Amino acid sequence: MLLRDRLLALTVAVVWGLNFPATAIALEHWPPFLLAAVRFTLLAVPTLLFVPRPPIPFRMLVLVGATLGVLQFAFLYLSMASGMPSGLASLVLQASAPFTVVLAGVFLRERLTRRQVVGVTIAVLALAAIAVHRSQTAALLPVVLALCGALGWAIGNVATRKAGAPNGLHLTLWWSVVPPIPMAVLSFVVEGPVRMGQALGTAFTLDALPADLGLLYIVLVASLVGYGLWTRLMSRYPSSTVAPFSMLVPVVGVLASWLAFGEVPDVVEVLAGVVVVGGVLWASRTPRLRTSAPSGSSAPSREQRSSRALDPGDDSCSIDAPVAEPAAAGPAAVSPGGPDGPR
Repeated sequence: MLLRDRLLALTVAVVWGLNFPATAIALEHWPPFLLAAVRFTLLAVPTLLFVPRPPIPFRMLVLVGATLGVLQFAFLYLSMASGMPSGLASLVLQASAPFTVVLAGVFLRERLTRRQVVGVTIAVLALAAIAVHRSQTAALLPVVLALCGALGWAIGNVATRKAGAPNGLHLTLWWSVVPPIPMAVLSFVVEGPVRMGQALGTAFTLDALPADLGLLYIVLVASLVGYGLWTRLMSRYPSSTVAPFSMLVPVVGVLASWLAFGEVPDVVEVLAGVVVVGGVLWASRTPRLRTSAPSGSSAPSREQRSSRALDPGDDSCSIDAPVAEPAAAGPAAVSPGGPDGPR
């Protein structure tokens, strides 16, 4: 992974980490399913009017929206509304990273490199240590609901990778068109029209202002910036390369919840958070090229250099995908994500 893209992935981790205290504040006024319905409606309306639909099959668009939008946030918001602390929610949701790796291996035939195995294992063990240490702060049901949200996120990651949209932001906006109606129906059935009416009727009062600001952060920053960058990265790199960065989110989430709500992390959580960061950075780091040439050869062949350049992180350069032939000059060589690529 290029250094620039690693920095973008770190930006996503910070944006999403801050999203958890913002969500906790928004849930003080908005019931969970209605919050999700309003969130995605605010994105869907301008998308339908002004944003061109990404050139991917309609079924893939629906699948991404149903998993990333409906499954992930229905379970996550319900978990937090059921008593899950925002810091712990940011931790449990990152089970999506190993879920993504497993699902990508099954459905996309992606295989972890040795470096990624080591890095992801270290990060998962550190997250497990935090979870065990924090387990007494939440009941079992909220944890299970958050894990279901993590599974929805993982399925969405694989679907995003499979869709291969040339413009990540356009895909993010268009999959946001899917959740509003299912979420509104869930809100009507589960939360009831009375509670919906109360939340909507008092949405512009002074008491609701903090919750409204939290909602705006969710819509403008976490959705547009966070998922726009994430979708771009998922379309450019194997899922197993990008997904480990999501395990940095709870580090930011726990610290932000500490500052916002006084959820003070102790030494165990701080040390485990440092280990998570180290494991993810190790998993994503591209190894240096070997400079020694094989016996009887003065320099690596062109094919060997191409193979090494394509490897996202394996010391032995073991990769499942075949090395692509050099692209011909002309329109076919334009990068789909570049300024001259399809919109």
